[in-house]
Amino acid sequence: MKRKRQYPLLLLLPMLLLIGSGEIAAQEISTDSVTRNITRATLYGIGTANVYDTYLSPQAYKGIDLRILRESSRMTKWWNGNLSRQTLFQVDVGYTHNRVDNNNTFSGLMNWNYGLHYNFPVTPRFRLLTGAVLDLNGGFVYNLRNGNNPASARAYANIDASGMAVWDLRIRNYPITLRYQLNVPLLGAMFSPHYGQSYYEIFVVGNTGGVVQFTALHNNPSLRQLLSADIPLCKATLRLAWMWDAQQSAVNGVRTHTYSHVFMAGVVKKFVLVK
Repeated sequence: MKRKRQYPLLLLLPMLLLIGSGEIAAQEISTDSVTRNITRATLYGIGTANVYDTYLSPQAYKGIDLRILRESSRMTKWWNGNLSRQTLFQVDVGYTHNRVDNNNTFSGLMNWNYGLHYNFPVTPRFRLLTGAVLDLNGGFVYNLRNGNNPASARAYANIDASGMAVWDLRIRNYPITLRYQLNVPLLGAMFSPHYGQSYYEIFVVGNTGGVVQFTALHNNPSLRQLLSADIPLCKATLRLAWMWDAQQSAVNGVRTHTYSHVFMAGVVKKFVLVK
């Protein structure tokens, strides 16, 4: 029976862990000094993972996801100072088990993004951003009980469409900044063995035909979305965030997905570049 690809239901779990340090700058748009302000934040998170890879097993594995996210962003002088630059690096590690709980998998993925967004100020406190992101990914899934094919590699690159909404609001004169970001891969390339093909055949024998495939929405319907709240505390700013990371593919007869719901927290500060 074919598995129907679908995104999991959103999970709403309380965030209990706060570990992290970083730095943040306010994102005003139209002055020369803004181009020297930089946002940097490091977040640590914990959540749930759902991992499925038919190269290793016909079953989905569910468990825990641990994640570190590092973000840096700043306004640039391009396009009259309306273009912002964002880099994001994250590492997540999952430990999952199958439905009958007689087998486990380890998984890991590193993700690096470089994005440019054009800023559209709707009101003095609300703005929309839209742009494109270079999205690079590499990782693995390791099945603890498999013999011939115990592991599956993950390697793919995408050009994503990206959008953000940023809202600076006040609750009883207390400032809070809310941000929502959505990245959707449009075009890319992915490494994948054919179903039943061993990595020995690829890397030793040299049967490399078709192991790199073009990807788009039809065979890589994925997304990453991030919702965060910045709350000033004394001389620092607390950032609470939730990420829904849904990566899935159907390439060379191999179907995969990794769904993660992760709650993160960190501390961010403002700093300014000195010429």
